[in-house]
Amino acid sequence: MKYGYDELDLHGERVAYRDVGTGDVLLLIHGMAGSSATWDAITAPLSKNHRVITPDLPGHGESGKPRGDYSLGAFAAFLRDLLDELDVRTATAVGQSLGGGIAMQFAYQHPDRCGRLVLIGSGGLGPDVSWILRLLAAPGAELVLPVIAPAPILRVGAKVRSWASSAGIRSPRADQTWRAYSSLADGDTRRAFLRTLRSVVDHRGQAVSALNRLYLNDGLPTQLIWGDKDNIIPVEHGIAAHDALPGSRLEVLPGIGHYPHVEEPDKVIGILEDFLASEPAHSRYLG
Repeated sequence: MKYGYDELDLHGERVAYRDVGTGDVLLLIHGMAGSSATWDAITAPLSKNHRVITPDLPGHGESGKPRGDYSLGAFAAFLRDLLDELDVRTATAVGQSLGGGIAMQFAYQHPDRCGRLVLIGSGGLGPDVSWILRLLAAPGAELVLPVIAPAPILRVGAKVRSWASSAGIRSPRADQTWRAYSSLADGDTRRAFLRTLRSVVDHRGQAVSALNRLYLNDGLPTQLIWGDKDNIIPVEHGIAAHDALPGSRLEVLPGIGHYPHVEEPDKVIGILEDFLASEPAHSRYLG
């Protein structure tokens, strides 16, 4: 199911987002070179019982792509300001990949705004990351990316995807990878992507890790979801985070890669609904 975008102006920049359903708020945060569309498979089912807000992060999707700060801290401040604009006091932060790192930063910077935390194949929990992201974080990637994602190849790829879809051939994991790849054809998106990537990754791997600060989230209900075939961020990162955060929950999905919410949406919805029955941390703040 596809959703139309809402829009607002935030500090002079366009923000595109989806806001559906009523009830306690879920803030779904996509990964690098992604958009709110990555959550399409789970948005409608979750919106039956919850208010689901899925923004396009700055530099991504239909949101503005300013020449500015793309650090985790800046993204966390953006989410706080977006919630203020939408008159939302607290939310369950659900982050995938880069979005997981942003969700952790959001909980760290604004603990009174985050009632629960869900990390799906999350970044920011160890150095390991795919070699291609290390390569793209290196100097000179600005010159390589336009060659990697030229318009003729993207047109051919779009035709192949259309044919495969009409033939009933589906690969959710490949589809998400293609969406990210094809977004880099746009110059402004490429520049925002590189600024974002280099804020968290260098040639040695992920440069930011929250493992030594997870104890600060003691008492914050936390759910980790990982695919055991994740070749972007290994499942060992989820296991290490689970061990470092007593009381957290960990679900490892067999045969699933970096996009559990797309590859096995029904399982992820079930995990989330069970987790969301737990008491949010903010109820203790308010009590």
